[in-house]
Amino acid sequence: MSRIGKLPIAIPAGVEVTIENNVVSVKGKHGSLSQAVHSDITVVKEGNEIHVRRPSDDRIHRAQHGLYRALIHNMVVGVSEGYRKEMELVGVGYRAAATGQVLELALGYSHAIYIKLPNEVKVEAKSERNKNPLIILTSCDKQLLGQVCAKIRSLRKPEPYKGKGIKFVGEIIRRKSGKSASAK
Repeated sequence: MSRIGKLPIAIPAGVEVTIENNVVSVKGKHGSLSQAVHSDITVVKEGNEIHVRRPSDDRIHRAQHGLYRALIHNMVVGVSEGYRKEMELVGVGYRAAATGQVLELALGYSHAIYIKLPNEVKVEAKSERNKNPLIILTSCDKQLLGQVCAKIRSLRKPEPYKGKGIKFVGEIIRRKSGKSASAK
């Protein structure tokens, strides 16, 4: 049995789960999400728990068993608690400003970069004196949030010499030493 797949998913109070035609829909205080499930995998709601079952021990069924259990669990956690990612802009003159669903970034290029974010993702930009600017992203969809964070990070990845770029809060960048003077 898949260690992840066999774990039941607890449904917290205030979350509504419906299963119809291999589509699992989850509704909560932070929003609603739905996920289509492969026809071989069965999803059953028993009381306050969701169980994911597979028909056989084939390789494809084992892989999908854990996958769909994890996706459904992420949906339940997302609509009940939500997900939050914090990104830090490290570099002189790097700035971030959020107006509605548009994020404006100044990342050392000759122009400002504007990113229109999906409606499911809420953005907040913080700039404090003597601290690096922060971008705080929140959403109920973990997959979409990760994708948006990856897109923002790809605009200026942290470089290993000075550590300048966009990084996640708490992320450790492996640093390299620069050129060393040779003794001749």
